[in-house]
Amino acid sequence: MTDTSNTRPADREAQAPRQSRVHRLMRYIPVIAPVLLWAVPCWVLLHTGQHWPLPVTLAGTTLFALGLVGMPFAMVHGHGRRQSDWAAIIGDTLLGVSWVLFTWSVLLGVLLRTVAGVGESQDRARIITWAVLGTAAVLLAWGYAEARRVPRVRRLEVQLPRLGAGLDGTRVVLITDTHYGPLDRTRWSARVCETVNTLEADLVCHTGDIADGTAERRRAQALPLGTVRASHARVYVTGNHEYYSEAQGWVDLMDELGWEPLRNRHLLLERGGDTLVVAGVDDVTAESSGLAGHRAHLAGALNGADPDLPVLLLAHQPKFVDRAAAAGIDLQLSGHTHGGQIWPFHHLVGIDQPALAGLSCHGARTLLYTSRGTGFWGPPFRVFAPSEITLLVLRSPQRPPTP
Repeated sequence: MTDTSNTRPADREAQAPRQSRVHRLMRYIPVIAPVLLWAVPCWVLLHTGQHWPLPVTLAGTTLFALGLVGMPFAMVHGHGRRQSDWAAIIGDTLLGVSWVLFTWSVLLGVLLRTVAGVGESQDRARIITWAVLGTAAVLLAWGYAEARRVPRVRRLEVQLPRLGAGLDGTRVVLITDTHYGPLDRTRWSARVCETVNTLEADLVCHTGDIADGTAERRRAQALPLGTVRASHARVYVTGNHEYYSEAQGWVDLMDELGWEPLRNRHLLLERGGDTLVVAGVDDVTAESSGLAGHRAHLAGALNGADPDLPVLLLAHQPKFVDRAAAAGIDLQLSGHTHGGQIWPFHHLVGIDQPALAGLSCHGARTLLYTSRGTGFWGPPFRVFAPSEITLLVLRSPQRPPTP
């Protein structure tokens, strides 16, 4: 009897140990990553030829050791069972600080030593330390201000070939990844909603990751969403973080605030005699959450919709665009990536997602707009990845010429 599979048994036996080794390595990442994030800057800044006085070396090494121990401890207490907001703030902040120090210790340590020839003497080695510390301090201060500010409005026109002339000029406002969390941003939330209301939207969309924490804990921060105005509808879909925080509670609260859930369903936006199908799906992680009725189901979202009508789809993660393109969706709106949030983390995001930010084309006619997000996750910093509120003006190829 012959083996008809593409992989021979011997090949499968060889692959199994390799896969198991990869899985074992993945389990060690939570241990390896903090060590690298704190040990590399400690070595570059204190132990590569600077010859600091002993008290300086001891004090600096102690600070890095405290960071190495304190960050995981605070993260576990902040995001684990105890859900301590103060611990989460400390842990998240230390994570952001260590990432920036690690990045610039590597970049400037390498550049100044190998390219600029700095580091051949004690004084030159110390230049590297002050360059890294100065760069990190500036970026962290600027990144904190960028994370806490009300996002700028990003405006763009998007032409959809199947959009009827009556829908030309339809104004769609996108907010996403608000991530209401341990840092109280109730005032920030209210100001974001005030900004949205100045845009005179026909449709306001929230593509998920409303908060980190349950609806009960983050209720005050989310309440301003009830003040958002749209001439036709306010719609939302779930993100992966809803499934870490009792998703059904968020569905119930958004319903209370008057937002329309597009959980594998659609509604029709009619204007000027033409119709746009506005559909949405649960996040791709929904099914693994174990919550009954939660899963990403595009066929269910489009069930009953006229296939000749243009479709605007809300899906939290950009990678859902493969399914959207196969179904001939006209425009997908997504978030999730945060644009990388803290440079150069976008390189890691790019491994998992087909787009980082902005407008991209997929398949024969599907456009994808990926927002950098309205809020921030975890570390209260945004470095070279500004947040945004997005105004998309939909254009029809049949629109009358501008006089």
